Amino acid sequence: MIIQECALRELGFKIFIVAGLADFVARDVVNPLVLAELDGIPSHGFSRVPFYIDQIRSGKVNSKAVPVVSQPAPALVRVDACHGLAFPAIAQGLQKTLTVARINGLALLGVTRSHHSGCMGHWVESMAREGLLALAFTNSPAAMMPWKGNKATFGTNPIAFGCPRGSFDPLVVDMALSKVARGQIVNAKEKGETSIPEGWAVDADGKPTTDPEAALKGSTIPMGDAKGAALAMMVEILAATVNGANYGYEASSFFDPDGPAPGIGQTFFLLDVQRLNASFANQVQALCTFILKQPGTRIPGVRRFETRAKSRIQGVNLPDSLYEKLHNLADGKY
Repeated sequence: MIIQECALRELGFKIFIVAGLADFVARDVVNPLVLAELDGIPSHGFSRVPFYIDQIRSGKVNSKAVPVVSQPAPALVRVDACHGLAFPAIAQGLQKTLTVARINGLALLGVTRSHHSGCMGHWVESMAREGLLALAFTNSPAAMMPWKGNKATFGTNPIAFGCPRGSFDPLVVDMALSKVARGQIVNAKEKGETSIPEGWAVDADGKPTTDPEAALKGSTIPMGDAKGAALAMMVEILAATVNGANYGYEASSFFDPDGPAPGIGQTFFLLDVQRLNASFANQVQALCTFILKQPGTRIPGVRRFETRAKSRIQGVNLPDSLYEKLHNLADGKY
């Protein structure tokens, strides 16, 4: 089913209003979901909505949560997401942190008692478009074992980086620290696919598997093997320990409506880089130009910007079954 951006946004907004979210909260939730669909990242788009609604209905997600923003130090901003969806907490926190970074030259945002944060690249992109350099970290429910371990301990723990690039779209790097985002395995299972590529995951016994169901009961494999596992541990500390949030092995599923709230954390670093180097953006573009002179190269993030531009003209293709489910949710049919 092809649906245009405006109609998709309206559909999403209606779903979350019917589910009991306040207007401003619903808008903050829908914006990143629409952007994920436009960018061709359906694993972080509207396929997540039925799971969010199930958790709102069960009480696992606090539908009445209003993020609490505080400033414990001149360059520090803290947001308590109050076990609601993460998007409003991050959106409001970054708005405050942007102001703090412009005053102080740099700022850190810590989010606690949070939930799934969507595409981390979208958050750093928004700050890069404001002229700042941004780093983002989030932990997530356990899905990846330590190197040579046998039990899922870390989340896929995405990291993201964004910075200005002259007159071009920002440079955006966004990646999970597992060889594949867990959402892609979930999507494969939801679509009824019986196989995923080799090297993505192991089963509950630590044996390699191509069965998506077995993979979800087991563990994803760290990107870069031991180095990826070390980075995942670093992100656990930066996102969870810094904010007093749950570790991945303590957090409940983003997909299961039962159990306590995940209570994970996110951390964002913002730097007003122009204060260190007024030519920063132009130098970044010079680096990109040098890279692109080499055949076969590309710049991170460019493909998603190209996809976004096409989607805004051609619309987004949602699976028919998902489109029907979304309309039922908008009508309050659970």
